[in-house]
Amino acid sequence: MKPQFLKVPAGPASSFSVRQDRVPFVNNHLHYHPELELIYIKEGFGTQLVGDHIDTFSAGDVFLLGQNLPHLWSFDEIFFSGTAVRPNVFVAHFTESFWGTDFMALPENLPLRNVLARSSRGLRLSSAAKIQVGKLLEEMVVAGAPRKLLLLQEALLIASEDKAAKSLGSINPVIRLDDTGNDRINTIYQYAFANYQKKISTTEIAAVACMSPHSFCRYFRTATRKTFSQFMIELRVSMACRLLIDNRRTLKQVCFESGFHNFSSFHKYFKLVTGKTPLDYQRRLFPTPA
Repeated sequence: MKPQFLKVPAGPASSFSVRQDRVPFVNNHLHYHPELELIYIKEGFGTQLVGDHIDTFSAGDVFLLGQNLPHLWSFDEIFFSGTAVRPNVFVAHFTESFWGTDFMALPENLPLRNVLARSSRGLRLSSAAKIQVGKLLEEMVVAGAPRKLLLLQEALLIASEDKAAKSLGSINPVIRLDDTGNDRINTIYQYAFANYQKKISTTEIAAVACMSPHSFCRYFRTATRKTFSQFMIELRVSMACRLLIDNRRTLKQVCFESGFHNFSSFHKYFKLVTGKTPLDYQRRLFPTPA
């Protein structure tokens, strides 16, 4: 893996890029780019990392990511199994100034400037907005050049009016990316995603990163502002949330399939990360009819 600074081609006759992806490995490594990213996951699910925020994504999700914000979209292993199951993703990349500084400075474009500023932490759009923006991105892929510009502007205006959009990363997300460290952090993340269901010792993950345990702990905390144990807790809780949303398992099954090895730890850390117990989380998703 050699993910680092990603150059996004716009094409000789385009001021921004929009495309459809049907393969799972395009964005499954940690990368960043000077363009903002508006992405619609029409089909597919997996784990996302945006800045210092880790969570799951699923079909229908729409995200707006700011410039140079490190991120990855790691699709579930079923999409790499060689079956007919394929992701379907629509994504636009554009710079803040591609419209021109004079256009963006117009007072009428204050909502656009505000939503672009909010995207510096990453935004997950709410239910109503993501349906509209998803349709616009699909149309954008096949639209003529002038129409693309109008569709992108409309999509961003919808995002700017989405008061329920959720900010993802911290105010100052830190994942330090250099050529050597970027390879290493990706190796760590990919190993964690593949092995979260088992206990991963510091010695084991340090060996994966080709470091001593002490050097690894210092490196990971510097790179991510959290310990590896904290990262694994957040990863396992995000997996548990996805299993609860799937609603086909008991809480005990969710506990063990998400990588927790006893129910008390599962309950404790789930509430610490989400603010709710697993049962409360499930009840909010699937309320019992009165």
